[in-house]
Amino acid sequence: MRLSSVDLQKRLNPDKPKGMPMLMTLLIALLAGAVFLFALAPYGIWPLALLSPAVLYALLMPQMSGKRAFLIGQAYGTGLWCVGAFWLYTSIHVYGATPAWLALIMIALMGLGMGLFHGFLALIFNRMVGKQPLSFAALWILQEWMKTWLFTGFPWLFVGYAFTEQYWLSSLAPVAGVFAISFVAVLLAASVVELLRRRGGYMVVPIVLLVISTSLWLINPQWTKEKGTPDLSVSLIQGNIPQDLKWLTEYQVETLNIYAQLTSTEWGRDIILWPESSIPMFQTDAVGFINEMVKMAKETDTTWVTGIPYKDDAAFDETRDEYPPFYNSVIALGADAEGLYKKQRLVPFGEYIPLEGLLDILPDLAGSQDIMSYSRGSDTQSPLRVRGHNLGAAVCYEVAYPDTTRKNAVDTDFLLTISNDAWFGKSAGPLQHLQMVQMRALENGRWFMRATNTGVTAIIDHKGHIVERAPQFERMVLRGDIQAREGQTPFTRFGNYPILFTIALLLLLSYLGRRSRTQVKLGRS
Repeated sequence: MRLSSVDLQKRLNPDKPKGMPMLMTLLIALLAGAVFLFALAPYGIWPLALLSPAVLYALLMPQMSGKRAFLIGQAYGTGLWCVGAFWLYTSIHVYGATPAWLALIMIALMGLGMGLFHGFLALIFNRMVGKQPLSFAALWILQEWMKTWLFTGFPWLFVGYAFTEQYWLSSLAPVAGVFAISFVAVLLAASVVELLRRRGGYMVVPIVLLVISTSLWLINPQWTKEKGTPDLSVSLIQGNIPQDLKWLTEYQVETLNIYAQLTSTEWGRDIILWPESSIPMFQTDAVGFINEMVKMAKETDTTWVTGIPYKDDAAFDETRDEYPPFYNSVIALGADAEGLYKKQRLVPFGEYIPLEGLLDILPDLAGSQDIMSYSRGSDTQSPLRVRGHNLGAAVCYEVAYPDTTRKNAVDTDFLLTISNDAWFGKSAGPLQHLQMVQMRALENGRWFMRATNTGVTAIIDHKGHIVERAPQFERMVLRGDIQAREGQTPFTRFGNYPILFTIALLLLLSYLGRRSRTQVKLGRS
């Protein structure tokens, strides 16, 4: 019997999907994405990081149209982001003075937009590659990686973060980074689904990878080593300045007094670290205060490191009607200190206006002097120099970028990150942020100092353990010691290239295999 090309297409790609009704499928996908939040900090129910992608995999396995697959993936991604990143509501509504109804609409739109990543994952999985665990896991890592750079990136809610303190799996972090952990976890989740479908052969690869990761955990290889210098005493200052007061001009002096008072008992420590923008004005407007602090630091042999908005007057061209460039920065001052780090990864609409030049086409906004953006720091900056050591820095949001932190960690002895998570109140956002810092410490084999305005201020060792931690929303000083380390982990040396090469190869082989099977079916028909 000869079939027309239309009949062949219908036979190979049926229009009518098999399985449960569409509405129920979408609701299950939405719920599966939503529950993933509870796999991350502060809840830490890590098995949900396996169950959540496993449900999506199972929903995508029946034969279906590309449209149905896309909608299932879109529903999953929307649930993931609307619930997982709901902490944005606090900054939008509470501190952004946006009406609650509008803030909820903005969260929904964000969820729909970010949900597109999983929508296209599902579409490609259904149409272009073989439908099996390896291709599913590879596509998952592809969409996680794309979130680190596409449209400046929003690298949040990665599966691997759920296993930050599950060392039988997170032992892969120093080898190939958080994406390697995500890959093994998603591969295991999809393979369990196949096992339940009595296709146990798919379990071989994840079991082998789990044996490798568990062996690394038990062997405990020291990818980096102690430098041999004495540990440094550090004091991390948590000012707990309310967000609604932080940037008020009339509260600036009070803010400086709070930090100065908290610091007064800490002079003589090796390092005193203040949070992001703890000096809420340009350095040119706080010269007298800064000079007094530097004088105290030198007299007591203390290094003072602080976050501050930095205005580069030297780069100002008076012949042009524009502001001098200014940066969200970290500066090292006092005894045995040198260096200025300028933030590289800026928050869209928070620290800069994307496509700002296009505003010129809008008459009411063109030339507006109220629209100002931070400038982006160079990606080839030298580390800060502190107490005879190189200190790598990351400001707030940019510590979520694995590759940015990795580059900043090269040729450093320890790392710092400063932040102001007061924007997100008592939501899960600050605790998810802390979990990412733990992963960055583990990936690069370096100790981390983390000073924040309202918490979570912490000291984290090279294995990602929280050594010391301050309670949130308290005005206090966190004291501890940090260790300088040398050497590079495989991840610091090679970055994401090994895992990206692996998933590219898997997707290519899966695509060619599917294409070959399709041609065989056409030939038989």
